[in-house]
Amino acid sequence: MSIPQTQMRREVLEIPLAVDRLLQNGEDAISRAADAVRTRKPAFMVSVARGSSDHVATYLKYCSELLMGTPIASIGPSVASIYNRKLALDGSVCLSVSQSGKSPDIVQMAKMARAGGALSIAMTNQPDSPLAQVADHTLDLHAGPELSVAATKTFVNSAVAGIWLLAEWAGDDALRSAIRGLPDALEKAVNNDWPQVRAALGGRSSIYCLGRGPSYAISNEAALKFKETCQIHAESYSSAEVLHGPVSIVDGGFPVIALASNDQAEDALASVADEVAAKGANVFATSSKVRDATALPATRTGHALTDPIALIVSFYAMVEQTAAARGINPDAPRHLKKVTETV
Repeated sequence: MSIPQTQMRREVLEIPLAVDRLLQNGEDAISRAADAVRTRKPAFMVSVARGSSDHVATYLKYCSELLMGTPIASIGPSVASIYNRKLALDGSVCLSVSQSGKSPDIVQMAKMARAGGALSIAMTNQPDSPLAQVADHTLDLHAGPELSVAATKTFVNSAVAGIWLLAEWAGDDALRSAIRGLPDALEKAVNNDWPQVRAALGGRSSIYCLGRGPSYAISNEAALKFKETCQIHAESYSSAEVLHGPVSIVDGGFPVIALASNDQAEDALASVADEVAAKGANVFATSSKVRDATALPATRTGHALTDPIALIVSFYAMVEQTAAARGINPDAPRHLKKVTETV
């Protein structure tokens, strides 16, 4: 008996095409925004987002700090929408990330940031949305319609748009080349769906997700998707933090997935993965440098800053199948809806 393909599965499989569509159609907007940022010469940037979009912002925080040395601070939307406060953001850049561009608190904070002196850049899949209307520049994600509640291709296209903006600002040809090669790399990644992780989860109801640097943002997104689509209690930790208390609840067979990029943090993350595995956990790591943990095949993209994007694509392919195996429809998670409009 064949199992009907879920909408989430169809959208995950479309990710390479969605990224290619962004690369084909988004260059002018990216270039204009990058020129504006370069002219601004910000000493710092801020981000405004929630949920999966906030994980994109965390990814961009690390990328900006590693690539440009420019810090990005996440600011709470409620500062503007609930507390009605103003922030002094003169000379900064505000990155607002929202797939729908409709959430009132995100829109209000982006509007306040612009009024406070920030150059406002919105990344959204709805270029005519309220968020776009309060921005100086709007980066259309070109992801196409996303119907499944769990964001997948909009997350990936947000991350690609953001790292592309940074690459153009920096004038980094190596990073530009890796971004241009993403459709082919992600075609490989989407077919690299880690069946060994699915098998190990079994009837387990809890899991740890680990990352470090840019891959920590991917760990955050992975933990959210385990909760949304599989009803698995997942917690995300930096590999630098997991041994400072959280490891105490690890017992025999406790599942852990460690998401490592091919960067300077890989050795440290692999070492922690092995240490947790030695305590009895069932640890999987996207690194060939582990000894006690199980190495997962990882699609590399030719640049450390784009590797995390391939990791989340493989993860999405895996988690959708995990949900289906548990008899859960990932397209309609309980208690959730596609657009959450918070105040």
